[in-house]
Amino acid sequence: MGVFEYQAVTPQGETRSGSVTANSEQEAVARIQTMGLMVMDVGSGRSATNTRSLSARLNSRTTLKQSDIVDFTRQLSVLIGAGLSLDRSLEIIRSVSRLPPLVALVEQLQEGVRGGDSYSKALEQFPEHFSNFYINFVRSAEYSGSMGSSLEELSQALDKASALREQLKSALVYPSILVLVTLASLVLIFMFVLPEFAQMFEDMNAELPASTAFILGVADWLENYSWVLFAVLLLGAWYISRKRQDEAWRLAWDTRILSLPLFGDLVSKVEVARLSRSLGTLLRGGVPLLNAMEIARDSVQNRKLANSLGNAMESLRQGSGLTAPLIEAQVFPEFALQMIQVGEESGKLDSMLLKVADIYDDEVTLATQRVLSIIEPVMIIGLGVAIGGIIMSILAAILSINEIPL
Repeated sequence: MGVFEYQAVTPQGETRSGSVTANSEQEAVARIQTMGLMVMDVGSGRSATNTRSLSARLNSRTTLKQSDIVDFTRQLSVLIGAGLSLDRSLEIIRSVSRLPPLVALVEQLQEGVRGGDSYSKALEQFPEHFSNFYINFVRSAEYSGSMGSSLEELSQALDKASALREQLKSALVYPSILVLVTLASLVLIFMFVLPEFAQMFEDMNAELPASTAFILGVADWLENYSWVLFAVLLLGAWYISRKRQDEAWRLAWDTRILSLPLFGDLVSKVEVARLSRSLGTLLRGGVPLLNAMEIARDSVQNRKLANSLGNAMESLRQGSGLTAPLIEAQVFPEFALQMIQVGEESGKLDSMLLKVADIYDDEVTLATQRVLSIIEPVMIIGLGVAIGGIIMSILAAILSINEIPL
């Protein structure tokens, strides 16, 4: 059993806070709801010192994360779904939030709504926090009059999209550490260890094997001209950042990425998952298919796939269905196309697209594990070969000097 602190709202819109004892966070939420309260936030109980420390960290935050926007959307959906007005819901979120940038954001949204703007119009003033996808989904919810349920669907979609991004980031942590360890090890060896051996061999006026001479020559060059290497790396990074703004170069690069073994398959599945979830969520929210395609296309980061979707949209404008232009665009795998066709014929395209997104979220997990299962041992072996080769070249020189037969 643990103690969970909570912040909640009564059906009349009054805020409440307290603590409950439960075995899990889910059980704590259920107990709070039995009191007739709408849960805004719940977490494990903290000591007074830890609570003050957490508040200090929150108060020091000056920017909002994507997770903050997801939480804000979920809280707003709960309050509006309970029958509270938009203005009152925003007021409650502003009063219970301990995050200064969120409080400032909500205040400005309130000003826009109170000034006569629609909520979607108020959101347009903050493109750094609310994407085109988010704003159009809210606009559709305003037209349909189902703001509460629509915001809940929106928060779930954002949560899953965020989970996909975090999964990919987490998958890159271990390979990144291996790369850094490899580079750090080689830098230490070439700049600090090998120069000592070079001085020793020079004092002995020894004739070195070719491999040893090459290794020591590289170490000597790095010791004297390492700034050249760093300058080349900086220029390379600057060149790539400039070329990425060139649409033709970016299209050619993204096309090559899709053709790579393993990596191309992973990128394709990530894009299919993103596109399917965005398109399915928009359609479920009541956005027309053509508009939904145009908005969902923004979620696709690969230029090759985005251009293919642009061609598919032209077919849609001419009155064709969705499946035929997607087949022509060659964006979706055959299995996904079959599910989309079934959804289109049954009138449940939104549900089928969301199922495709869930399936390919799992496919991304498997593809990521497959890529890592190959990259990790290759990097470890590469590090071992590099360091082992250096050690063997030094040992060869030492043995030849002492005339010990190898």
